[in-house]
Amino acid sequence: MADNEPTEASPDAPRSSSLGEFIASQRRAAEMSLRQLAERAGISNPYVSQIERGLRKPSAEVLQSLAVALSVSAESLFVKAGMIDPDAERPSSVVGAIHNDRRLSDAQKQALTDVYLAFVSGAESRSEPSSPKPPAEPAQNKE
Repeated sequence: MADNEPTEASPDAPRSSSLGEFIASQRRAAEMSLRQLAERAGISNPYVSQIERGLRKPSAEVLQSLAVALSVSAESLFVKAGMIDPDAERPSSVVGAIHNDRRLSDAQKQALTDVYLAFVSGAESRSEPSSPKPPAEPAQNKE
């Protein structure tokens, strides 16, 4: 019986509810039924319903599937689920976006990532005073 299920007043409860409300609002904004979301995410209709009502705490894999189905960032769902700290310093989502873009070849992904990281590290080094680097010496021919 559903009435006999224990209800917990745990610190996770507000986040689970917040997660479920967020998923439901994103689903409605996309004008998607619960059944459509479940089909797109590859999970059962009752499970999606339970997540939206805050009764279940989904795994990272399920959240990833829901994020793809809703066209939202998985990171936003992970934050809502309490899986990652929104204030913690972590790698930029730019690198993740580059690597998730299926239109790019592996070589293009690596090149874009290298350029991005060079710009970011260049910005960090400009904020610190540094002495100018001497120019590289040309290669000498051996005689």
